[in-house]
Amino acid sequence: MTAKPTSRFAQFAAYGVAITTSLLFLYPYWWMLVSAFRSTREILSAPLRLLPETLDFSIFTEIGRIGGVDLSTYVINSIVITTLSTLVGVIVTALGAYAMVRRPKAPGFTFLRYGFLVTIMYPYMLLVIPVYIVMYKLGLLGSYAGIILFLALGPIQFFLFEQFFRAIPSEVIEAAMIDGASEWQVLTRIVLPMAAPITATVTLITFLLNWSQWFPILIISRSPDTYTLPVALLSMNSELGSNFQGIMALAVITTLPVAILFLLAQKRVMEGMASGAVKG
Repeated sequence: MTAKPTSRFAQFAAYGVAITTSLLFLYPYWWMLVSAFRSTREILSAPLRLLPETLDFSIFTEIGRIGGVDLSTYVINSIVITTLSTLVGVIVTALGAYAMVRRPKAPGFTFLRYGFLVTIMYPYMLLVIPVYIVMYKLGLLGSYAGIILFLALGPIQFFLFEQFFRAIPSEVIEAAMIDGASEWQVLTRIVLPMAAPITATVTLITFLLNWSQWFPILIISRSPDTYTLPVALLSMNSELGSNFQGIMALAVITTLPVAILFLLAQKRVMEGMASGAVKG
């Protein structure tokens, strides 16, 4: 049976709307990429140009040092801080979520659970004074450890882990306990292997979120030596003023790695978010 002309027209129209919408969303990123190869004068004279006049890579040499710190330092800081905070955050939230699912009536667990969920809606701007005071009392101001520990806080990650652990049939865990398995053996040999997909998803989400963070790092850091690429981009914006080409070039360096990572793993991320949001 052939499709009706009206239904085919509606399908083509839907595809047209989807493609047009996608191009509109992609245009700002393409403009940023093109502007990295255009001088400030060229950007201001023809701001809507879709292709650069020439492929001039000299700007990437010019931004090799920002605020007295080499660009490589910002890159290394971003990689190290994001990787370690992701590792710590995934481990802590996974173990915490499992403990709360297994022992929901333990003292303080209910309060802690709701505290995690409340922080999802809590903007970072309201945490400036508390975070500064806590880090000062712990002696972590200006240190990598303070930045990593703060970024390791993951309420969304905790929520995803908790919902997944709740969906695991209690009969599976009870059968293992009857067979003589300890709590640690149940966790490491049964629960975690089953949670491999959600663990991979949470790891990707945490990495993407932590890579883009700039405000907590700016508050905790005391010198540019601990800045990451997003913070360097912010300081460069104020330092160079109207050097749009330099700003766009650094923006490309900052966003391109995570953009590629998300494109490669977007299916898993979306599936993990959907599965974690459904209660078992």
